[in-house]
Amino acid sequence: MNKQQLRSLALRNLLFTMLQPGMVAGVIPWLLAKQHFRHAFASFGGFRQYAGAVIWLTGLAILLHCITRFALDGMGTLSPADPTRKLVISGLYRYSRNPMYVGVMLLLTGEALFCNAAILWQYSMLLLIIFHLFIIFYEEPRLRRDFGETYVRYSQQVRRWV
Repeated sequence: MNKQQLRSLALRNLLFTMLQPGMVAGVIPWLLAKQHFRHAFASFGGFRQYAGAVIWLTGLAILLHCITRFALDGMGTLSPADPTRKLVISGLYRYSRNPMYVGVMLLLTGEALFCNAAILWQYSMLLLIIFHLFIIFYEEPRLRRDFGETYVRYSQQVRRWV
């Protein structure tokens, strides 16, 4: 991959990261629970907030690891509009077929815990259901179609979640 292609891939990954997990785990939770966030930041210091921050940071680390694997190993992005060209089975993908979704769920769990906002717990549970259905009815069939027997073997060896 030349410099121009690498730069393009990095920019596309940045764009799709802002548009997808950035919206789902950043903008929308903020809009749903703005007052809860403000109060939590103003009174930061309890165990719940520290635990929420640690869970959030763990989710962020997982998400960034997965995006990096998609770019370097898969030669693509996290977006279905610009998918990987190669099946990514390294890093955290050796233990879960969907660690990026796990990372996003940890981000949301950390935010809900940090803010102690019921609306964020409800939003997180709704997204978990949506993610699960999206994976079963869209992603897995597409991956089987795109990567054939390689994906079938991978899905037999690695669990969907954790």
